[in-house]
Amino acid sequence: MAEKLVIFSGPSGAGKSTIVKHLRDIDEFALAFSISATSRPKREGEMEGKDYYFMSVDDFRSRIEDNDFIEWEEVYPKQYYGTLKSEITRLTREGNNIIFDVDVVGGSNIKRMNRDKAISVFIKPPSMEVLEERLEQRKTESEESKQKRLKKAKLELTYARRFDHVITNDDLKRATIEAEKLVRDFLTE
Repeated sequence: MAEKLVIFSGPSGAGKSTIVKHLRDIDEFALAFSISATSRPKREGEMEGKDYYFMSVDDFRSRIEDNDFIEWEEVYPKQYYGTLKSEITRLTREGNNIIFDVDVVGGSNIKRMNRDKAISVFIKPPSMEVLEERLEQRKTESEESKQKRLKKAKLELTYARRFDHVITNDDLKRATIEAEKLVRDFLTE
């Protein structure tokens, strides 16, 4: 059955985007990626409409006022992330299952609004030290940005219990296999 929702959340650097990318490549899952909107600056290599819908802070706030989001959050000061209702409508019309790579508040909200047709998976790093190493290896973060992400991660880890499943990503191959099994079981129910 199509039009099921697969939600992945967790701290930045936990590995959720890598796992989501792997799952999207499995044809039998028919997973269409829900592209989030953000007001953060575009990183090198990111593309509008593929990685995110990039918009200014003012545009994002205007879209909030217009009730254009199914969920949104100001993750960092003046850095908004959210899921546009129009994105869900677009993907639903195509009849695919939808996969989300969203922050923990967004993931919790999407699950709450779609209980029976959604599975929520929290990707957890094995430790804060490993998470810090992963953020450093990315080479996309300033020291200030990295420290903000680490502080935010401590709060995000408290959300794990709100998700249907928690996968500790201490070994990417094992975590990916575990995620694949959870999604396969959910989609074939």
